[in-house]
Amino acid sequence: MTVPTPTPARTGKVFVAMTISLDGFVAPDGMELEHASDPGYRDWARRWLELQAWVFPLRFFRENLKLGEGGETGPDDDLARRTFERTGTTILGRRMFDGGEAAWPEEAPFHTPVFVVTHRPRVPWVRPGGTTFHFVDDGIESALAQAREVAGDRDVRIGGGGDLVRQFLDAGLVDEVVLSVSPVVLGAGVRLLDGIGDRVAGLRLVDTVPSPRATHLTYARAA
Repeated sequence: MTVPTPTPARTGKVFVAMTISLDGFVAPDGMELEHASDPGYRDWARRWLELQAWVFPLRFFRENLKLGEGGETGPDDDLARRTFERTGTTILGRRMFDGGEAAWPEEAPFHTPVFVVTHRPRVPWVRPGGTTFHFVDDGIESALAQAREVAGDRDVRIGGGGDLVRQFLDAGLVDEVVLSVSPVVLGAGVRLLDGIGDRVAGLRLVDTVPSPRATHLTYARAA
């Protein structure tokens, strides 16, 4: 596959930044992309919107999706903006990409290269605004090596879904985890840390940012 021209040395971190419910889920139960018109899918979408509700009022969210002026500022907006600005490239799982491909605007909201971990090869998909999706079919280590080369001194974000994040955590490849805890109880769905056990025991809390909409917890891997 064709990848962008490498930049010099890599100095950035590998990080995760996800919204999580109070009961530990990063997505509701019942997502079936092939049946988006079903009432069950609409209920999934409603619960997902509740989980992510802290993001939608933000000024940065409106700017990034070109929705016009306005929007809230404050700690939530600051975090969302910093997350975007530090990210040199993103790694996604194929299922998350498939959902995004159906929902993203023509100018996808990444504005950097994105590497999609998949078992189904595909030629790169170039979008307006600087986003190109590259499809990697030889594992997470290969995806990370390619992402690091193009990220330069910026960070590599593991964007999800939950299964992909667990693979990176299992492999000890994540330097930092940012969890935005939404005041929502889902009851069922995709648990971020299912089966992880003591494999994240080396993480330590380094920052806490509370807001009325979410509590943002940053964990770093112990040196």
